Amino acid sequence: MEGELLDWLYARQAIQPGLERVRALIGAPPPFRVVLVGGTNGKGSVTASLDAAFRAAGIPTGRFISPHLSRFSERFQVNGEEVADAAIAQVLAELRPQAEQLGASFFEIVTACAVRLFAKAAVRWAVMEVGLGGRLDATNALDPALSLITQIGLDHTQLLGGTLASIAGEKAGILRPGRPALTAARGEALEVIARRAAELGAPLHTPERTTWSARSLGWSGWEVQLESAAGRLRYRTALLGTHGLENSLLAALAAQLLGLPGAAISSGLAATRWPGRLERIAWGERELILDGAHNPAGAAALARALISLAPLPLPLIFGASSDKDLAGLLRPLLPLASRIILTRALHSTRAADPADLLPLCQGKPVQVAASPEQALQLLSPQEHLAVVAGSLYLVGEIRALLLGGGTDPRRRSQ
Repeated sequence: MEGELLDWLYARQAIQPGLERVRALIGAPPPFRVVLVGGTNGKGSVTASLDAAFRAAGIPTGRFISPHLSRFSERFQVNGEEVADAAIAQVLAELRPQAEQLGASFFEIVTACAVRLFAKAAVRWAVMEVGLGGRLDATNALDPALSLITQIGLDHTQLLGGTLASIAGEKAGILRPGRPALTAARGEALEVIARRAAELGAPLHTPERTTWSARSLGWSGWEVQLESAAGRLRYRTALLGTHGLENSLLAALAAQLLGLPGAAISSGLAATRWPGRLERIAWGERELILDGAHNPAGAAALARALISLAPLPLPLIFGASSDKDLAGLLRPLLPLASRIILTRALHSTRAADPADLLPLCQGKPVQVAASPEQALQLLSPQEHLAVVAGSLYLVGEIRALLLGGGTDPRRRSQ
């Protein structure tokens, strides 16, 4: 893609809450139906799973995710394929004059770009991952036929509030009057979402109101039997950990609510793969487990999965964004680490200095690496399995190193 165009876009990464600018960029309502997927963790895997179910049913779809791991084009898929760089560049160039006039931000422009790309491709449904929060997120300029909210945890508290209730209130902003909603939230977060759904007359569904059972297949995922008001379903999913199981349930229930055939749901869920989340990648004689756990809830979910799946303790390559709860991120992972290699994503503007993480390692053997590449080189020949976690940006850079692909060299925060 044209470098100057991406340079222009990346220079607009400041967060600007509000929907007026993106609504102006999008213009008329798009000629396809929309599912919005919000929440704290699990949004991407739910988005990918539901998109796969649509495609298995023969329905043309668009899928929008954020952030990308290695390539900007990962954000936009049509019928399961990344949109070509040339097509993305053309739409960005079309949007640029108006975006500059409006003072639109990076994510507002990217959201409008997704809408225009999907309209040009004549998709029937678009599954859109919410970026930050919900109420004021650019994706909320769309009018969803179904609103889906995954688990709620403490993240982006400086923008969304410091309690689960306040964060849930922001996430509940994607609900619509009379439209079905689905959530995996629990406790006070569920109470907030349920109250808002009742105010809007939005039928609210939860996995707890269904009957299901699951059998672990180890590193192959889960085999699930589900019975809901929409019928019985049996499927397999490669999503790992109990959180991956829950995300697959959300996608299955959403697909049922939208009337997709059971066979298509099962086929789509079985085919779903989600990179950078409990992903095992071979690297020479070694194997690495990559997981973009970037908040305390995500780190706790990773720890639970490792306890059930991996031989512990394991070396941990760790780097995180400076605006995160760094102690909370490390707390569940420290007991599982034989030693820690601290590093930082080179292309993230938010990456924490590894030196600032040293006091949080609580006596564990620690090394500091200046780059993700050096962190990999610090693994010893005897360490055949290691974990990489703490930041999606770090996971994206290490994943590219392991697979031999390049990463976008531009510094980014979104």
